[in-house]
Amino acid sequence: MTLVAIGSNASSPHGDARATVEAAVAALRAAFGDGVAVSRFFATPAFPAGSGPDFVNAAAAFRSADAPGNILARLHEIEADFGRSRGARWGQRSLDLDLIAVGDLVLPDAATQTHWRDLPLSEQQRIAPEDLILPHPRLQDRAFVLVPLADVAEHWRHPGLGLTVTQMRAARPADEVAAVVPL
Repeated sequence: MTLVAIGSNASSPHGDARATVEAAVAALRAAFGDGVAVSRFFATPAFPAGSGPDFVNAAAAFRSADAPGNILARLHEIEADFGRSRGARWGQRSLDLDLIAVGDLVLPDAATQTHWRDLPLSEQQRIAPEDLILPHPRLQDRAFVLVPLADVAEHWRHPGLGLTVTQMRAARPADEVAAVVPL
């Protein structure tokens, strides 16, 4: 199962953040088929705090025979179609489509995945990996991903941590989870 986090906190050619996420769901279905399952939409505080307006977030799950690199390339094409520019890291964006996981694949290898997962926040804000890392190295740290993901893949198990989405969400601070509010 392929898992994708969807977010917007800026307008796009499709409208405000909510309209953008709605249009992004349609674009995902056009790219990957009608079997794309989508979570509810959520209002979430920008991360890190103060980095911009609040987000509209959702998650999608679907099956694809495509290689992870091809899936990521298609997600980047959709982002570009929505006016996404890659400026400030973790800044305001019209559309963010993050490839969270592809089944139980660990890419490029367990040591690299662990290295990026364990990086201090200050380093995460400053540098980005050059290669695709799966599962997403900060998945377990982000309620704004885990809460929507629980709608579509609650039993998916992180291949490195051995935890389900539900378990990772339960490990987040209660106030962080409560800040992810259904729309």
